[in-house]
Amino acid sequence: MKAIVMRSPGGPDELIWSDVETPVIVIKSPTDIKVQLMAAGVNPIDTKIRQQGLLGPGPLPAILGCDGAGIVMEVGPGVDRFKVGDRVWFCHGGLGLDPGNYAEWTVLDQRWAAPMPESLDFIEAAAGPLVLITAIGMLRDRGRLDAQKTVLIHGGAGGVGHVAIQIAKHMGARVITTVGTKDHDFAKSLGADETIDYSKEDFVVEVNHLTQGLGADLVIDMVSSEVFSRSIHCTRAFGDLVTLLDPGPIDLKEARLRNLRIGFELMLTPQLRDMEAARLRQVEMLNFSADLIARGQLRLEVGKVLPLGEAAKAHRLLEDSQVLGKIVLEVNPSP
Repeated sequence: MKAIVMRSPGGPDELIWSDVETPVIVIKSPTDIKVQLMAAGVNPIDTKIRQQGLLGPGPLPAILGCDGAGIVMEVGPGVDRFKVGDRVWFCHGGLGLDPGNYAEWTVLDQRWAAPMPESLDFIEAAAGPLVLITAIGMLRDRGRLDAQKTVLIHGGAGGVGHVAIQIAKHMGARVITTVGTKDHDFAKSLGADETIDYSKEDFVVEVNHLTQGLGADLVIDMVSSEVFSRSIHCTRAFGDLVTLLDPGPIDLKEARLRNLRIGFELMLTPQLRDMEAARLRQVEMLNFSADLIARGQLRLEVGKVLPLGEAAKAHRLLEDSQVLGKIVLEVNPSP
């Protein structure tokens, strides 16, 4: 099959178009399904792995890409959840353990796939799994968000941010978000109650003003250690501050004085640590998201679609923050 492979850690040019062996279902894995990939999402973790190296012990060259959407074309003898022809979406592979989804075909256990929402095409579906699981984990599991609370979502026009706004509104929360100058209307269309231009305004001052000096009950950060550190000063006492990043060495004195609960969200951990129950919970998050999509309460914004062969270009665009929402690689034309 055709695939994009990472030769070695480095720049986007390390992603090359290549012929590789097509995966097959083996006897020892009777619950595997073989999926013809139609689209693959591009996420920041893909660019970081390309830059820094694989997270697992797998050999190079390797196929990246955690998000996939496609059609079940073959099933193992123990498969009871899917049949040939079913459309599925999933977050699986691409970390250095199992092959990723920058490819024409993949094989995975049926446990890690979920039925695609009927209203989505493959491009939209491939944009969803990683960011949806991440947003739900940050808001619901780590952040304890409910309808009585105010949440500050940093980077509301990004991949995680734009779904986090919608999920937070579904939960009944008041949503404040930071965005670029051109993205206020987009964030408002997703349901944000207030927007802050991070390039022109001090978000700490603005959030404290909007909350009568109390701060947000929950702050979620996926931007930088500086943003994380400054966010302490606009998080309400006894509130939650959740990040996707390693904030590095920072002064936590004010966080301690505020009795903050600091949480970390890395949705890749269950896959990296082979945690079955946690992975099954993530599949349920996809089913939860599919229900919201079916009810018209959640949409996935695809800012750019490129053919699979242009994966290097997709990485450059993502690293330059040139795209609203998600970037998706089209693997095969939809039937």
